[in-house]
Amino acid sequence: MSTRTAERKRSRFFRKQDKIISRELSKRRASSYVDYTLVLLLILLMGFGFLMLYSTSSYSSYMTYGHSFHYLIRQGSFAILGLAAMLALARMDYRKLCGLRWPIYILAWGGTLLLLVFGRSANGSTRWLRLGPVSVQPSEIAKTAVIILTAGLISLHPRLVNQWKGLVLFSLAQLALAAPILKENMSTSIIVVGIVFFMLLIASRERRAFFYAGLIGLGLGTAGVVFGGAYRLARIRVWLHPELDASDKGYQTMQALYAIGSGGLFGKGLGESMQKQFIPEAQNDMIFSVITEELGIFGAVILIILYLVLIWRLTMIAMYCKDLFGSFLVIGIAVHMGLQVLMNIAVVTNSMPNTGVTLPFVSYGGSALLMTMIEMGIALSVSKNTGPGLDQV
Repeated sequence: MSTRTAERKRSRFFRKQDKIISRELSKRRASSYVDYTLVLLLILLMGFGFLMLYSTSSYSSYMTYGHSFHYLIRQGSFAILGLAAMLALARMDYRKLCGLRWPIYILAWGGTLLLLVFGRSANGSTRWLRLGPVSVQPSEIAKTAVIILTAGLISLHPRLVNQWKGLVLFSLAQLALAAPILKENMSTSIIVVGIVFFMLLIASRERRAFFYAGLIGLGLGTAGVVFGGAYRLARIRVWLHPELDASDKGYQTMQALYAIGSGGLFGKGLGESMQKQFIPEAQNDMIFSVITEELGIFGAVILIILYLVLIWRLTMIAMYCKDLFGSFLVIGIAVHMGLQVLMNIAVVTNSMPNTGVTLPFVSYGGSALLMTMIEMGIALSVSKNTGPGLDQV
């Protein structure tokens, strides 16, 4: 009996030691793990973005500022800040963000309220806050804030997601952030609402609520356009018939369509675009038209494939994540990327009214690039808590 007892004790001891060693190895893996697939995608997209930004903006930069690198240098400075933020967040435990969800949300909400009072107007809408020599877009912070808050609420209250009451409460919290933006930046409001809608749709089993929510959202969106002032109604008219006002309101859309149409299958060649001299602020939300003109349908499809692979990789990270908060953080980031790309390409091809949505990693815009890289840093942090299965995908 004493021998059997001793053997059982030794067996329990070794099992305990195995668990301790396994946990320690898991911690070491998490601290040192890098999702090289995601990193490679980010390098490719950012490299492509800088190349096309220079090609698109060099002429207008030279004519306005006397040298060809103005936009590239400014974008590069935000990229350096974004890279530092991404690396810091990748090393941080993303679960700390759950405790910071309300402070981040309040910060974003406060920024959107300040925008209504102190915002700088451009092209018929107010989207920028001037902070010394730098202009920032609070709406970009709002997109990330709503992802963190929604992921936190889903992970802390999973049962409420399957109840009408819970879905309404979750939605109201997010609409409070979208409402101040709606007046001057309807496109960001659509993205914020879209992020929340799809995150809750994935989390919930209560499908009927989303059907009714979709109908309500469609009604509110229509009302926003009808009662949103002459500026929005004019955009709808231009969208339907840009050729009727090709020298004024429809000028940007028509020039972008000319660029797309003249690119052919393989394009005119890098730097050979003619339409970039005529498209207003081509380096911003219309940069996809210049890409199609210079690199053709082939180049445009390659870029779209890169975005699809990025969204797929984010989806895999979400699927293999070991906790609900991390999983829905990355789901929110994937939805954000998908909506942003879809809306930008739809605008450039005149499939929807012009909304001023940028193309991630490619369009000129410091605030958008910085917040996108912050989201990628969060995704890299979550990828460390996925287990070894992700490496085999």
